Amino acid sequence: MTAMNVVRFRVKPGSEQKFIDAHRKIKRSFKGFLGGRLVRTGDQTFCMIGEWRTFKSIAAARPQMIELLDGFRDMLEDLGGGLGVTDPISGEVVVRITPPKARKPRAEPARRKPAAAARKPVAAARKRTAKKRTR
Repeated sequence: MTAMNVVRFRVKPGSEQKFIDAHRKIKRSFKGFLGGRLVRTGDQTFCMIGEWRTFKSIAAARPQMIELLDGFRDMLEDLGGGLGVTDPISGEVVVRITPPKARKPRAEPARRKPAAAARKPVAAARKRTAKKRTR
């Protein structure tokens, strides 16, 4: 079953771009890691969201993730409340919400000409016919 991990960070003032760049440079691949997103949630706050094949994949990768965190730990502020510099949570996905499928556009029905426009060619044809008869 797919699993997700979410980690909240507060970056020291002036370190925001350095923190973002550190995440852009991540080339390490974790077994079972399907991808992730770094989200800016405020001026100095960020959230990392990762998708994994299984919850066991997350647990197995924790030592490597801590090693990665150590590379930018000096850019982070303590979150307070005994949390330290990160507020991580993780778990198995129990519901996946997907957007509705796009509807195929319907073929437009043939448009009928407005009554006045439809009469013009007929009226012109009648005039031509009338001219022929009077000759």
